[in-house]
Amino acid sequence: MSERPPRILEPIAHADGLSRCPWPGTDPLYVAYHDEEWGVPEWDDRALFEKLILDGFQAGLSWITILRKRDSFRAAFDGFDPEKIARYDEAKFAELMANPGIVRNRAKVRAAPTMARVWLDLQARGGFARHLWGFVDGRPVAHARKTLADIPAATPQAEAMSKDLKQRGANFVGPTIVYAFMQAVGMVNDHLEGCHRCAACAALSLAKP
Repeated sequence: MSERPPRILEPIAHADGLSRCPWPGTDPLYVAYHDEEWGVPEWDDRALFEKLILDGFQAGLSWITILRKRDSFRAAFDGFDPEKIARYDEAKFAELMANPGIVRNRAKVRAAPTMARVWLDLQARGGFARHLWGFVDGRPVAHARKTLADIPAATPQAEAMSKDLKQRGANFVGPTIVYAFMQAVGMVNDHLEGCHRCAACAALSLAKP
């Protein structure tokens, strides 16, 4: 039996001359996501809601699977409008479970309206984004990760956010899911040193609206 090739842990140079974190590989969609979205601080309440829902759907799957279905998810879930999602009835659940464009996991589908109600409650209490960003004191946390091996599955901040959301009734918000969410929306900067996006995202963290 042949040996499995070693996992690449450090930034890799691409044909365009830029070095990137190794996880997107060379898939054009994944590379674009890495370059344009991952790690960029997101302050918008609705955008954070969408990303947290999608990260919940990712549980047990790869992010590229969700990324390829993201447009279908947006269409199926009414543009991730929390007010609409909070009112989903059994007919809507049946419609979603029959939709081949999304991940048809019953528990994950039913978790969306619950998260929508959490969103609405927090929005009325000062804002969803304001609440979640409070777990990092309102500013991105800059890390100095050299390899993927230096990145933990979760952090105390992720565990605290996870506990808070669970206490509010949310599902699919375990610490690992929440930390992936925090990385993606720029609450932490986990681009590796040597990746061309590391310094760029650090600079964006200073431009809080």
